Amino acid sequence: MTTNMDRTITALVQDKPGVLNRITSMFRRRGFNISSLAVGQSEKPNLSRMTFVVQGNNAVVEQLLKNLDKLIDVIKVSAAPNEDVVSRELALIRVSATPDTRKEIVQIADIFRAHIVGVSPDSLIIEVAGDADKMTSMQDLLKGYGLLEVMRTGTIVMHRGKSS
Repeated sequence: MTTNMDRTITALVQDKPGVLNRITSMFRRRGFNISSLAVGQSEKPNLSRMTFVVQGNNAVVEQLLKNLDKLIDVIKVSAAPNEDVVSRELALIRVSATPDTRKEIVQIADIFRAHIVGVSPDSLIIEVAGDADKMTSMQDLLKGYGLLEVMRTGTIVMHRGKSS
């Protein structure tokens, strides 16, 4: 397969200052763009898990895996398959809301199983979790009301069965 597509890479890394910078600098030096990055503590003490979404074919992903594996702070690195994984993002979306449009916006949020987490006289803040397509679809529907601010976490993934 030689087509470029979004590929998800996960890495278990040392949880210490400078690790994120060293890893993202490796991506920069090799000319790869990170379209999504999420980092957080893992289930193991002193280790964090990073999830990167990059665009590339199998050869590009293999090269990235080899380069990441060479970094001293990287404990384990793998490419997530496109199937048999749970993939999620979290987004906070601030949308303009008038007394006339609030009910419609709340109905859209309900359709997406989203929650209203902030209310002001002229806007609502909606929290939504799901895959990237769900985030984009909801944003597209809310554009007509006036998107004021969007904050997305980036993609995280987990294998459905045993961890690999």
